[in-house]
Amino acid sequence: MAAAAAVEAAASSGALWSLVQDFVIGQQESPADQVAADVKSGSYTVLQVVEALGSSLENPEPRTRARGIQLLSQVLLQCHPLLLEKEVVHLILFYENRLKDHHLVIPSVLQGLRALSLCVALPPGLAVSVLKAIFQEVHVQSLPQVDRHIVYSIITNFMQTREEELKGLGADFTFGFIQVMDGEKDPRNLLVAFRIVHELISREYSLGPFVEELFEVTSCYFPIDFTPPPNDSHGIQRDDLILSLRAVMASTPQFAEFLLPLLIEKVDSEIMSAKLDSLQTLNACCAVYGQKELKDFLPSLWASIRREVFQTASERVEAEGLAALHSLTACLSRSVLRADAEDLLDSFLSNILQDCRHHLCEPDMKLVWPSAKLLQAAASASARACDHITSNVLPLLLEQFYKHSQSNQRRTILEMILGFLKLQQKWSYEDKDEMPLSSFKDQLCSLVFMALTDPSTQLQLVGIRTLTVLGAQPDLLSSGDVELAVGHLFRLSFLEEDSQSCRVAALEASGTLATLYPGAFSSHLVPKLAKEINRGDSDLTRDDGPTKCSQYLRCLQVLSAISTHASIVKETLPLLLQHLWQVNKGNMVAGSNEVIAICQSLQQVAEKCQQDPQSCWYFHETAVPCLLALAVQASMPEKEPPVLRKVLLEDGVLSAMASVIGTATTHLSPELAAQSVTCIVPLFLDGNTSFLPENSFSSRFQPFQAGSLQQRRLVALLMAFVCSLPRNVEIPQLNRLMRELLELSCCHSCSFSSTAAAKCFAGLLNKHPAGQQLDEFLQLAVDTVDAHLGSQPSRSQAFTLLLWVTKALVLRYHPLSSCLTARALSPGHGPPQ
Repeated sequence: MAAAAAVEAAASSGALWSLVQDFVIGQQESPADQVAADVKSGSYTVLQVVEALGSSLENPEPRTRARGIQLLSQVLLQCHPLLLEKEVVHLILFYENRLKDHHLVIPSVLQGLRALSLCVALPPGLAVSVLKAIFQEVHVQSLPQVDRHIVYSIITNFMQTREEELKGLGADFTFGFIQVMDGEKDPRNLLVAFRIVHELISREYSLGPFVEELFEVTSCYFPIDFTPPPNDSHGIQRDDLILSLRAVMASTPQFAEFLLPLLIEKVDSEIMSAKLDSLQTLNACCAVYGQKELKDFLPSLWASIRREVFQTASERVEAEGLAALHSLTACLSRSVLRADAEDLLDSFLSNILQDCRHHLCEPDMKLVWPSAKLLQAAASASARACDHITSNVLPLLLEQFYKHSQSNQRRTILEMILGFLKLQQKWSYEDKDEMPLSSFKDQLCSLVFMALTDPSTQLQLVGIRTLTVLGAQPDLLSSGDVELAVGHLFRLSFLEEDSQSCRVAALEASGTLATLYPGAFSSHLVPKLAKEINRGDSDLTRDDGPTKCSQYLRCLQVLSAISTHASIVKETLPLLLQHLWQVNKGNMVAGSNEVIAICQSLQQVAEKCQQDPQSCWYFHETAVPCLLALAVQASMPEKEPPVLRKVLLEDGVLSAMASVIGTATTHLSPELAAQSVTCIVPLFLDGNTSFLPENSFSSRFQPFQAGSLQQRRLVALLMAFVCSLPRNVEIPQLNRLMRELLELSCCHSCSFSSTAAAKCFAGLLNKHPAGQQLDEFLQLAVDTVDAHLGSQPSRSQAFTLLLWVTKALVLRYHPLSSCLTARALSPGHGPPQ
């Protein structure tokens, strides 16, 4: 037994020795993987591999030693998790000693040390020992790129797992790394090196007296000038290096005294990329700097930024300069001052004002916008900065507005004022009197109202935008100011076609301000609109009515625009509905276009009401019964129905009414939707009109009965309602409703009605929960399609039904959808030609 074991061991040893010889002497690569696999399987240990390599490791020929160590290192890279602590100690001592060997051996030694740096069983103190040996014995920058990358990997591994041990080295670790990195040129290695420097700083390793050296060894690459070679397989881009280096340079205030002069120098250079990189880096640095770091450099930084904004032809440089000025001001704003400390923010802003304000007064206005941009960039940084600059600049701009008489110059000045007003919106003030705008309120309002009455459309547009911003300032405008504003917006909303941009802007401003001042719009604007609409009604009944049509439509637009508050909706919605009743009763001459316009206004109001659940329900319970009542009344059979009533049954009008009903329904809560569905579905199935206003109809409403062609058209309204309901709302008499819809969908007498029925049936299918009833409805639909596809009169309607049912099933990923899709696309089932 013992003899057999000895023979087996000898055979195993012989096999290992043979593999070692093949690798070292035979220069074959595959034996390394085989040895590693055998170690993993337990055929032999790492110690046995070392013993088998004995003669190779002691060979006087450096290449042979290197080859032997390479084999051991490759095995360790695959087997390091198996190593015991005792083995790790011996191996590290071996590899450290070999760092003193011939330079041909060093790359293989570094591979082994990288494997050992990954060992969980690494005893305390050995990480420091390895790095000291590398710092002392290896001239890293004389190595090839791959081997230098291995050194960075060893350092990275130890920083991730042995941080406290490395911090025990103090500044020696930082100095050692500086020596390793100094002179690095390969972008692949620089990315790793930059990350190591960032970790050194962010994890608070000791930099000791080597702050400047660490800065120099990284800043020598700034600004990055790297273009990837064609077909570069490594995928390193210039931006990767720029962002990695920027993260290092902006990671500590300790670099400020060295970095800021460098940034100023590069901003002042003629190289565009250097300017951009420097301004972006300055922006990043301001996040970690304080007044102490910036103090000595503020004048030079401001001079460089000012010059770039005033003189550059590059929008990117201008934008980065403004961003850097914003960040500088923000940095100075957040620094905590001692009682005896100089307020650098105040002096910095004073310098900016001194250099910019005189440009605001120049007659040619050449540098007005660059100056305004600089001032606004600083003002946007903090409430303090905003107050300081606004209180100094606004009086000047107000004065300049009145000094200039030309509209284009006034527009420029008002746009600058608008910019400063917008900045005030960023900051909140507990005390109204603290608002910098309070002392200028009367002048600002006077100026804005003057702009709104100016003949220049462009000045009016800026005036409207400025009025909107002023109105958004809490408690700034008095009730008299708001009343005047409402009057101006009303006038501007009725300008002629050549001033359409002003009309649109006035409508938008009216909607915004109506949300903030609903009382003023209700009391001063809604009555005017009601009067205008009533006048429009009477005008439209005369022969010259069409000439008044545009005025009437604009009234509708204003009504819908200001319906942004619940209290206003309660006044505007009845007004809009009232005019639909006028059409129905024949009191107003109107074609389909006018009725559609009213419906479009209603839809806009419905969309605004969706923001508020209470307004949404108010609109629904008010508008939907009214629209249904109008449509039902128009559909009633009469010997001589009024011509105007027929307008309500036209395709376009019914579609517009359907859109209103759908919009009014889609955001209802399930509880309120369920309440509504119990009224509307019985209306169509049973003719129950009790919930409709003015419901004394001449005949019964029976849209699903044969012969009621006009009433069938109203199924489009039912479709809009049920297809917009929340999915979990139960439909009463669903089985009956589905059968009625299915029958109507294949009726060839009116394609408008049959298509609406098909859509309604498909919408209900889409929302119906899976189960036996859904399967029954599907089978019923398939049978109906089969029955009518072969019938020439109703073939087109059957194909339309097939398409809508297929769509409903596709949307819910129903298994039958693929079958119906194939059927719809098959040659024999297309629509009739």
